[in-house]
Amino acid sequence: MADQIHPSSKFLNLLAMEQSSVQQLFFQHIKNNLAPHLSFVDEIGEILGISNDSAYRRIRGEKEITFEEIQKLSSHYKISLDQFLHLKSNSFLFSGKLSQDADGYEQWLKYLHQYLTYLLGFEQKHLYFLSKDIHGVYFFQEPVLSAFKSFVWMKSFLNYEDLKGRKFSLKNVVYPESLELAKKLTYLYNQIPTTEIWNLECINVLIQQIQYYAESNMFESDEDMKIVFDKFIQLIDHIERQAEIGKKYNMYESIKPNAAEFNLFYNEVVIGDNSFLADLGKAKVAFLNHSVLDFMSTQDERFCNHMLNNIQGIIRKSTQISHVGEKNRSHFFNMLRQKINRRRKMLGVF
Repeated sequence: MADQIHPSSKFLNLLAMEQSSVQQLFFQHIKNNLAPHLSFVDEIGEILGISNDSAYRRIRGEKEITFEEIQKLSSHYKISLDQFLHLKSNSFLFSGKLSQDADGYEQWLKYLHQYLTYLLGFEQKHLYFLSKDIHGVYFFQEPVLSAFKSFVWMKSFLNYEDLKGRKFSLKNVVYPESLELAKKLTYLYNQIPTTEIWNLECINVLIQQIQYYAESNMFESDEDMKIVFDKFIQLIDHIERQAEIGKKYNMYESIKPNAAEFNLFYNEVVIGDNSFLADLGKAKVAFLNHSVLDFMSTQDERFCNHMLNNIQGIIRKSTQISHVGEKNRSHFFNMLRQKINRRRKMLGVF
């Protein structure tokens, strides 16, 4: 008679198989969120401090991973175990950095550069942006606007000590090295296909900042303020041209043959919150803006899918003004220019 396997042994074998399956799914979840150009095995080995062979055995489920290893991987890749294990929880795991140090602005630029580089590593990628105001990356491609917005952020929001008592001047631009880094962001951003939802309120923030600086006597000269207004109008003209052709490209440069897709929608009801979502095919990343400049991100599948469904619902109730809709597009951008010019006139700047 053949040897019989004790029921408890069968249970332990099934338990081991189940654990191996969950472990493999855990590693597959990590792989889906890893840029394709990176070596998955090398990444796991480096994070856990083990050889590639040991990493392979863990990935295949041949060797159990420890709680310490789960913690290291979850922390590095910002994985919510509640979401992965399908536990019923109202919690979502977010990550981010705060712009609170003396060089907070430069660190914010580097963090944004890091994330855009990460997104570019995926073969399939698309950004959805729900605009409350014009995304900072747009300003970075125009030197005057980049200098002004950077000055406002550093002086009025990040409270840089060395900018106290300083006025904005185009003859004496502060932190030029940060402006060079900011400009690089536009080249990264313009390589990623994007869908943006705008409202007439999107230009209010910059208009109000210009007015505040004018009324607070924080422009070195009226000419500086006039040039900022001029460049603002030029930026609006550029974005209108992007919408017309449905492609992204930098100001003062010709459009490249492989330019990324640009979709623009006008919504008359919803005012955005500057949140944006990256759809990377098998993975998604949601970004939420907070504290003026900072943002935090999550790869939680439930949260990202909810956010994408919400954005798609808003798009269905919006007017497309890129590629098509010439009349609606012209009307929308003319209204933006009229708002800017009304504020110029009120401030006596022409």
